[in-house]
Amino acid sequence: MSIETISTNAYLTYQLAEDYFSVNVGKVVEIVEVPKITKVPQSPDYMSGVINLRGSVLPVVDTRIKFGFPSKENDLDTCIVVLEITINETDQILVGALVDKVLDVLEIEPEKINPSPSLGSKYKSEFIIGMGEIGEGDFIMILDIDKVFSTEELSILTETKK
Repeated sequence: MSIETISTNAYLTYQLAEDYFSVNVGKVVEIVEVPKITKVPQSPDYMSGVINLRGSVLPVVDTRIKFGFPSKENDLDTCIVVLEITINETDQILVGALVDKVLDVLEIEPEKINPSPSLGSKYKSEFIIGMGEIGEGDFIMILDIDKVFSTEELSILTETKK
């Protein structure tokens, strides 16, 4: 008798403006309320600043700006998703992603993940693993969070922590 395992993936879904995104929960460390963010002089426009996360300095990125949306004031739904970004085979960095609203954790089976459309997308296709089918004709973008930040951006974020 053989035991068949069902392979599914869990994804944290969140909202930016009117768009919905998801990231593999394996990359999510925690979700925190937005504390006081300290600005860092001469940092890129998408860099909100840094926060103190239990004694560690955490760089915070405004994902609205990173993805080309206009910035907005934080409200009760705004939060920071702490993500573990892989820099290379041996190194990771924690980054806080400021999002408008965390929605849910969804299980999306691999066969329900479709390739990202290459035409007409306002997002770089290399950022997107695929489009997860979450209902009758409903899809959500699944981000490859390790590719959202370039090597240069990650070095800026790493320097910010020091």
